[in-house]
Amino acid sequence: MTDTLRSLPAVSRLLDHPGMAPVIERHGRELVTEMLRGLLDDFRTRLQEGGRGVRVPGDDEIVRLVASRATALTSPAPRRVINATGVIAHTNLGRSVLSEEAARRVAEAASGYVDLEYDTKRGTRGDRMAHLAPLLAHLFPGQASLAVNNNAAAIFLALHALAKGKEVIVSRGELVEIGGAFRIPEILAASGAKLREVGTTNRTRVADYAAAIGPKTGMLLKVHTSNFMIIGFAEDAPVGVLAELAKAKGVPLVVDWGSGDLVDLGPLGVHDETPVRTLIDAGADLVTFSGDKLLGGPQAGLAIGRDDLVAKMRKDPLARMLRLDRLQIAALHATLSAYVSGRAQQEVPTLRMLALDAATIGARAEVIARQVESITPGLTWSLVEGVSRPGGGSSPVGEIPTMLLAIADPTGDAGKLEARLRRGEPPVIARLHEGRLLLDLRTVLPEQDAVLGARLIEALR
Repeated sequence: MTDTLRSLPAVSRLLDHPGMAPVIERHGRELVTEMLRGLLDDFRTRLQEGGRGVRVPGDDEIVRLVASRATALTSPAPRRVINATGVIAHTNLGRSVLSEEAARRVAEAASGYVDLEYDTKRGTRGDRMAHLAPLLAHLFPGQASLAVNNNAAAIFLALHALAKGKEVIVSRGELVEIGGAFRIPEILAASGAKLREVGTTNRTRVADYAAAIGPKTGMLLKVHTSNFMIIGFAEDAPVGVLAELAKAKGVPLVVDWGSGDLVDLGPLGVHDETPVRTLIDAGADLVTFSGDKLLGGPQAGLAIGRDDLVAKMRKDPLARMLRLDRLQIAALHATLSAYVSGRAQQEVPTLRMLALDAATIGARAEVIARQVESITPGLTWSLVEGVSRPGGGSSPVGEIPTMLLAIADPTGDAGKLEARLRRGEPPVIARLHEGRLLLDLRTVLPEQDAVLGARLIEALR
């Protein structure tokens, strides 16, 4: 073992290896040196712990190992993928795709100085919300607004600023858990508000809220149930009726609406979501919602409602911690501008994807399949009816008709084909169902069709 330890090459010798020069040029001498030492220390430790089966690689192999590790460490991340799942606001894949205009404005804001908090007319310090407030005032006349870094932050800030130390009345059927084991009761506890549950899991009436209101009540809270829906013997209190009760009792009604659609999505196949404006018109005092779900913008949380309530949220010390940065503001401004100008359906990818009909999706899928078939003889494929989903915790029962490209792996193992697609470059994320690979082109950007075909050919080979 001593002889083997002595055979480990010196770091200086490896740094002078001809093959190491391009690695150092690309990744820097400091990082390469650190990785070399770590790799050699790892071999040294394994040898000292027993050494059986441990082979000390040659210099050429060590160079390749260091180059591979340095590349893996510094490669761009997160990587762009092809989303062929049919889930539009896919949380694990970054939710909504930004419009071309929003992406352009983000790049512009990132590559130079911007008037984020500077009033160029007066030459004084400005307010970053000034970039978004006029657009939101146009979309929600007579309402104040605030934007923070996600909807969980928006509802947390509302609870902390408006109901800290007070009771917040919530239906038991709305004490939901969203992604990442994030639970409404835990948000309430962390904000300093006190949870007061009313009703039952499946039925909560307005009378239940009324009976719970007392001197310690700080807020009535209605929560979007996100990824699930109670059907059958169920009842909940409509926003309009709750608003009347809240007004009569002198407490605010806050609605955590999650998905945050700004237009009626019924014509696009989403029938179980209510536009934010409808909730405001029904009497909600404050509505919080996401910017990166059905709205189709960047990660953000918006609060729209009574001026006095929003003013308290603005003054809360946590507001600074939760605020948007310049890139989020640039993307959100571009997205809201599309809604204000009536161009959202044409410009916002989320809405464009929702509007695609099954025949159009099927036609694109067939073109790809025939191209792949021409190069990969014997390919077994078919077009089958299926459904796409809005995703992102919105529309829990929403199913939009689509056409799926179903492909069978020549070896009979569709799981291996799915893995090859997922592990390639760029990764293709697809579905597996009953031994077949399913691709939904609703969520594949049109400019990615050719790349998807090439990846399929590569994976099938």
